[in-house]
Amino acid sequence: MNIAIIPARGGSKRIPRKNIKLFGGKPMIAYAIEAAAAASLFERIVVSTDDAEIASIAREYGAETPFLRPPELANDYAATVPVIAHAIESCRSLGIFAEQVCCIYPGVPFMLAQDLSGALKLLQESNADYCFPVTEFPSAVQRALGRADNGGMTPLYPQYELTRTQDLPLAYHDAGQFYWGGCNAWLSNPRIHSSSVGYVIPNWRVVDIDTPEDWMRAEKMRNVLGEI
Repeated sequence: MNIAIIPARGGSKRIPRKNIKLFGGKPMIAYAIEAAAAASLFERIVVSTDDAEIASIAREYGAETPFLRPPELANDYAATVPVIAHAIESCRSLGIFAEQVCCIYPGVPFMLAQDLSGALKLLQESNADYCFPVTEFPSAVQRALGRADNGGMTPLYPQYELTRTQDLPLAYHDAGQFYWGGCNAWLSNPRIHSSSVGYVIPNWRVVDIDTPEDWMRAEKMRNVLGEI
Protein backbone atom coordinates (compact mmCIF):
# COMPACT_ATOMS: atom_id res chain seq x y z
CA MET A 1 0.00 0.00 0.00
CA ASN A 2 1.15 3.54 -0.81
CA ILE A 3 0.09 6.38 1.46
CA ALA A 4 0.46 10.12 0.92
CA ILE A 5 1.00 12.09 4.11
CA ILE A 6 0.62 15.87 3.93
CA PRO A 7 2.04 17.66 7.00
CA ALA A 8 0.09 20.88 7.55
CA ARG A 9 0.39 22.56 10.92
CA GLY A 10 -1.69 25.54 11.86
CA GLY A 11 0.94 27.83 13.33
CA SER A 12 2.63 29.34 10.29
CA LYS A 13 4.28 32.58 11.43
CA ARG A 14 5.57 34.41 8.35
CA ILE A 15 2.42 33.77 6.31
CA PRO A 16 -0.43 33.30 8.82
CA ARG A 17 -2.69 30.35 7.99
CA LYS A 18 -0.52 29.67 4.93
CA ASN A 19 -1.71 26.11 4.40
CA ILE A 20 -5.34 27.15 3.93
CA LYS A 21 -4.85 30.68 2.62
CA LEU A 22 -6.61 31.07 -0.73
CA PHE A 23 -4.33 30.76 -3.75
CA GLY A 24 -5.94 30.93 -7.17
CA GLY A 25 -9.35 30.68 -5.57
CA LYS A 26 -8.83 27.62 -3.37
CA PRO A 27 -6.96 26.75 -0.19
CA MET A 28 -3.26 26.15 -0.79
CA ILE A 29 -3.42 22.62 0.66
CA ALA A 30 -5.95 21.66 -2.00
CA TYR A 31 -3.22 21.57 -4.66
CA ALA A 32 -1.28 18.88 -2.80
CA ILE A 33 -4.41 16.80 -2.17
CA GLU A 34 -5.60 17.06 -5.77
CA ALA A 35 -2.19 16.21 -7.23
CA ALA A 36 -1.93 13.16 -4.97
CA ALA A 37 -5.39 12.01 -6.06
CA ALA A 38 -4.63 12.63 -9.75
CA ALA A 39 -1.50 10.47 -9.55
CA SER A 40 -3.64 7.38 -8.78
CA LEU A 41 -0.80 5.97 -6.67
CA PHE A 42 -2.24 6.20 -3.17
CA GLU A 43 -4.74 4.06 -1.33
CA ARG A 44 -4.95 6.75 1.36
CA ILE A 45 -4.24 10.49 1.38
CA VAL A 46 -3.71 11.55 4.99
CA VAL A 47 -3.22 15.06 6.37
CA SER A 48 -1.20 15.34 9.58
CA THR A 49 -2.28 18.50 11.37
CA ASP A 50 -2.80 19.96 14.81
CA ASP A 51 -5.49 22.33 13.54
CA ALA A 52 -9.23 21.59 13.37
CA GLU A 53 -9.91 24.08 10.57
CA ILE A 54 -7.13 22.65 8.40
CA ALA A 55 -8.47 19.16 9.06
CA SER A 56 -11.98 20.20 8.02
CA ILE A 57 -10.81 21.83 4.79
CA ALA A 58 -8.57 18.85 3.99
CA ARG A 59 -11.56 16.52 4.27
CA GLU A 60 -13.58 18.78 1.96
CA TYR A 61 -10.96 18.16 -0.74
CA GLY A 62 -10.89 14.40 -0.24
CA ALA A 63 -8.13 13.76 2.30
CA GLU A 64 -8.40 11.86 5.56
CA THR A 65 -7.57 13.25 9.00
CA PRO A 66 -7.72 10.15 11.23
CA PHE A 67 -5.58 11.67 14.01
CA LEU A 68 -4.34 15.02 15.29
CA ARG A 69 -0.64 15.82 15.49
CA PRO A 70 0.65 16.46 19.04
CA PRO A 71 1.86 19.99 19.93
CA GLU A 72 5.52 18.95 20.27
CA LEU A 73 5.48 17.98 16.58
CA ALA A 74 3.66 21.12 15.46
CA ASN A 75 6.07 23.85 16.60
CA ASP A 76 8.63 25.84 14.63
CA TYR A 77 11.38 23.31 15.34
CA ALA A 78 9.69 20.06 14.36
CA ALA A 79 11.57 18.31 11.57
CA THR A 80 9.89 16.49 8.71
CA VAL A 81 11.03 12.94 9.45
CA PRO A 82 9.66 12.76 13.04
CA VAL A 83 6.35 14.20 11.82
CA ILE A 84 6.02 11.55 9.11
CA ALA A 85 7.18 8.80 11.49
CA HIS A 86 4.46 9.85 13.93
CA ALA A 87 1.89 9.75 11.13
CA ILE A 88 3.02 6.27 10.08
CA GLU A 89 2.77 4.98 13.64
CA SER A 90 -0.63 6.64 14.10
CA CYS A 91 -1.89 5.04 10.90
CA ARG A 92 -0.61 1.65 12.04
CA SER A 93 -2.48 2.00 15.33
CA LEU A 94 -5.63 2.43 13.22
CA GLY A 95 -4.91 -0.62 11.07
CA ILE A 96 -3.50 1.33 8.12
CA PHE A 97 -0.21 -0.24 7.01
CA ALA A 98 1.91 1.17 4.19
CA GLU A 99 4.95 -0.06 2.31
CA GLN A 100 5.82 3.24 0.61
CA VAL A 101 5.00 6.67 2.04
CA CYS A 102 5.18 9.99 0.21
CA CYS A 103 5.43 13.14 2.30
CA ILE A 104 3.89 15.92 0.22
CA TYR A 105 4.27 19.46 1.48
CA PRO A 106 1.07 21.53 1.42
CA GLY A 107 2.47 24.58 -0.41
CA VAL A 108 3.02 23.02 -3.85
CA PRO A 109 0.73 24.73 -6.39
CA PHE A 110 2.98 23.77 -9.33
CA MET A 111 3.63 20.14 -8.45
CA LEU A 112 2.46 17.64 -11.04
CA ALA A 113 1.00 14.17 -10.54
CA GLN A 114 3.50 12.87 -13.09
CA ASP A 115 6.35 13.99 -10.82
CA LEU A 116 5.01 11.78 -8.04
CA SER A 117 4.83 8.85 -10.46
CA GLY A 118 8.27 9.45 -11.94
CA ALA A 119 9.94 9.79 -8.56
CA LEU A 120 8.34 6.58 -7.29
CA LYS A 121 9.60 4.72 -10.37
CA LEU A 122 13.11 6.08 -9.80
CA LEU A 123 13.00 5.04 -6.15
CA GLN A 124 11.90 1.53 -7.05
CA GLU A 125 14.73 1.22 -9.58
CA SER A 126 17.35 2.31 -7.04
CA ASN A 127 18.70 1.00 -3.75
CA ALA A 128 18.09 4.34 -2.03
CA ASP A 129 15.92 4.92 1.00
CA TYR A 130 14.33 8.06 -0.43
CA CYS A 131 13.63 9.92 -3.65
CA PHE A 132 12.72 13.59 -3.96
CA PRO A 133 12.58 16.26 -6.69
CA VAL A 134 15.63 18.41 -7.29
CA THR A 135 16.33 21.27 -9.64
CA GLU A 136 19.44 23.05 -10.88
CA PHE A 137 20.71 26.13 -9.09
CA PRO A 138 20.20 29.13 -11.38
CA SER A 139 23.90 30.00 -11.10
CA ALA A 140 27.10 28.10 -10.35
CA VAL A 141 27.27 27.65 -6.57
CA GLN A 142 31.07 27.41 -6.78
CA ARG A 143 31.11 31.11 -7.78
CA ALA A 144 29.10 32.21 -4.73
CA LEU A 145 30.15 35.45 -3.02
CA GLY A 146 30.13 36.68 0.55
CA ARG A 147 29.38 40.33 1.32
CA ALA A 148 30.89 42.21 4.24
CA ASP A 149 29.11 44.95 6.19
CA ASN A 150 31.03 47.58 4.24
CA GLY A 151 29.89 46.09 0.93
CA GLY A 152 33.13 44.32 0.13
CA MET A 153 32.73 41.10 -1.84
CA THR A 154 34.72 37.90 -1.31
CA PRO A 155 34.48 34.61 -3.23
CA LEU A 156 33.33 31.83 -0.89
CA TYR A 157 35.34 29.37 -2.97
CA PRO A 158 38.44 31.31 -4.10
CA GLN A 159 39.78 28.34 -6.05
CA TYR A 160 36.95 28.80 -8.57
CA GLU A 161 37.10 32.60 -8.93
CA LEU A 162 38.70 32.42 -12.38
CA THR A 163 36.99 29.22 -13.53
CA ARG A 164 34.46 29.59 -16.32
CA THR A 165 30.97 28.71 -15.13
CA GLN A 166 30.50 26.32 -18.06
CA ASP A 167 33.47 24.32 -16.78
CA LEU A 168 31.93 23.79 -13.35
CA PRO A 169 29.73 20.77 -12.53
CA LEU A 170 26.01 21.37 -12.16
CA ALA A 171 24.67 21.70 -8.65
CA TYR A 172 21.14 20.90 -7.53
CA HIS A 173 18.92 21.82 -4.62
CA ASP A 174 15.88 20.26 -2.99
CA ALA A 175 12.74 21.50 -4.75
CA GLY A 176 10.83 21.39 -1.45
CA GLN A 177 7.80 19.53 -2.81
CA PHE A 178 7.72 15.90 -1.69
CA TYR A 179 9.75 12.91 -0.47
CA TRP A 180 9.11 9.26 -1.30
CA GLY A 181 10.45 6.68 1.14
CA GLY A 182 9.84 3.21 2.43
CA CYS A 183 8.19 2.91 5.83
CA ASN A 184 11.34 1.46 7.35
CA ALA A 185 13.36 4.41 6.08
CA TRP A 186 10.97 6.95 7.60
CA LEU A 187 11.11 5.14 10.94
CA SER A 188 14.87 4.65 11.12
CA ASN A 189 16.78 7.04 8.84
CA PRO A 190 16.47 10.82 9.36
CA ARG A 191 19.08 11.65 6.69
CA ILE A 192 16.92 12.12 3.62
CA HIS A 193 19.36 14.08 1.48
CA SER A 194 22.30 11.72 1.84
CA SER A 195 20.20 8.55 1.46
CA SER A 196 18.34 9.34 -1.72
CA VAL A 197 18.16 9.64 -5.46
CA GLY A 198 17.10 12.93 -7.04
CA TYR A 199 14.30 13.28 -9.56
CA VAL A 200 15.08 16.31 -11.73
CA ILE A 201 12.36 18.85 -12.47
CA PRO A 202 12.67 22.23 -14.26
CA ASN A 203 13.33 25.21 -12.02
CA TRP A 204 10.52 27.26 -13.56
CA ARG A 205 8.10 25.00 -11.66
CA VAL A 206 9.82 25.43 -8.31
CA VAL A 207 8.83 28.00 -5.70
CA ASP A 208 9.45 27.70 -1.96
CA ILE A 209 6.67 29.68 -0.29
CA ASP A 210 7.94 30.81 3.12
CA THR A 211 7.52 34.59 3.10
CA PRO A 212 4.94 37.09 1.80
CA GLU A 213 7.40 37.89 -1.00
CA ASP A 214 7.51 34.20 -1.96
CA TRP A 215 3.71 34.12 -2.01
CA MET A 216 3.60 37.17 -4.28
CA ARG A 217 6.11 35.55 -6.63
CA ALA A 218 4.04 32.36 -6.73
CA GLU A 219 0.92 34.34 -7.60
CA LYS A 220 2.76 36.06 -10.44
CA MET A 221 4.00 32.68 -11.65
CA ARG A 222 0.43 31.37 -11.65
CA ASN A 223 -0.74 34.37 -13.62
CA VAL A 224 1.75 33.41 -16.32
CA LEU A 225 1.57 29.61 -16.11
CA GLY A 226 -2.07 29.14 -15.20
CA GLU A 227 -3.03 26.00 -13.28
CA ILE A 228 -0.58 23.50 -14.76
